[in-house]
Amino acid sequence: MKVFDELKARGHIAQLTDEEEIRELLNNGKATFYIGFDATADSLHIGHYMALCLMRHLQLAGNLPIALLGGGTTLIGDPSGRTDMRQMITSEQIEANALKFKFQMEKFIDFSDGKALMLNNADWLTKLNYVELIREIGPHFSVNNMLRAECYKQRMEKGLSFLEFNYMIMQSYDFYYLYKKHDCVMQCGGDDQWSNILGGRELIRRKLGESAYGMTIELLLTSEGKKMGKTQSGAVWLDPNKTSPFDFYQYWRNIDDADVATCLKRMTFMPLEEISELEKLEGQEINKAKEALAYELTKQVHGEEEAKQSMKGAKTLFGGGVGGEIPTTELTDEDFDDMSIDIISLLVKTGLCKSRSDARRNIQQGGVFADDEKVEDIEKSWNLDELKDGIVIRRGKKSFNKAIYK
Repeated sequence: MKVFDELKARGHIAQLTDEEEIRELLNNGKATFYIGFDATADSLHIGHYMALCLMRHLQLAGNLPIALLGGGTTLIGDPSGRTDMRQMITSEQIEANALKFKFQMEKFIDFSDGKALMLNNADWLTKLNYVELIREIGPHFSVNNMLRAECYKQRMEKGLSFLEFNYMIMQSYDFYYLYKKHDCVMQCGGDDQWSNILGGRELIRRKLGESAYGMTIELLLTSEGKKMGKTQSGAVWLDPNKTSPFDFYQYWRNIDDADVATCLKRMTFMPLEEISELEKLEGQEINKAKEALAYELTKQVHGEEEAKQSMKGAKTLFGGGVGGEIPTTELTDEDFDDMSIDIISLLVKTGLCKSRSDARRNIQQGGVFADDEKVEDIEKSWNLDELKDGIVIRRGKKSFNKAIYK
């Protein structure tokens, strides 16, 4: 199966500008394409992972990916899908975030021997002269058309700043610049980027008289239409220090039955024939498909050894024992007050709850367990000796941490 047909079969493609031309370009490995990654956080998350999957599929078919770090566009802030303005961050923080993105991307994309490029749009956007830019680019953008774009609609309700209004122009300029400098004929991105992609395509047509192409990826949604990759504590990150390999594994092991097949197709590189067999599983058997999904994703993001340990830890834990592979918090003398530590402090210390009030609320709602026994007393505590072998604290059904004093 050619790459374009495989992307369709896996459910990756949402919208595209010229299907037959794009099919030929991608199937013949002729496309230089780019995807942008704004450095708004210090780690990529599972939404970015979808873009990396697309890049890898296309690279394996011989196409040339450009991973564009948004050092310049992050200074403005993408209004797409937002109801409020993004918090502005410093150039120094953006640069630090971009370096972390680079390290994470290299796990998925082969940048050796010119097989892919990694660029930063700060290299050209921050050097632009504003008056020259609006004279050169401004005439090619209709304000009326821009205000009808999906990326601005939500922001218009609460007030769209002039800063954010420039974002489409900056992203369009990126496409125009990459087309001229690197023969980049196609831009890809999440489906919420469709208006921005069309803006760049139209700029290339107006300025250069050339054809360029755009394609968007289906956003990662649950069967109920909600964004996937969010937990009570925030996003599912690719950085193991922000989302541990065990928590990452557990997230995918515990997704709804209705979402398993979609995730297997879109997020793993398992053969479609193998996925088709897993789709046939029903009842309790579907847990085998969930385990396959969790293992494959953890292996791709964190490596095979972490995937094995996470699977082993989960099986040990759910089998009734205490597995040493689950996330562990080592307690020191400083964590104890009068030689003991209470359950609220443990929940906060292990990161299972964000605050003491959050911990108290979870206990009162009956969602906290210690070694599988429900904790009902908010003043429950343990002394040093009781924690030398460790206890497994659980919040809800999916979040675990072993607290141990050494």
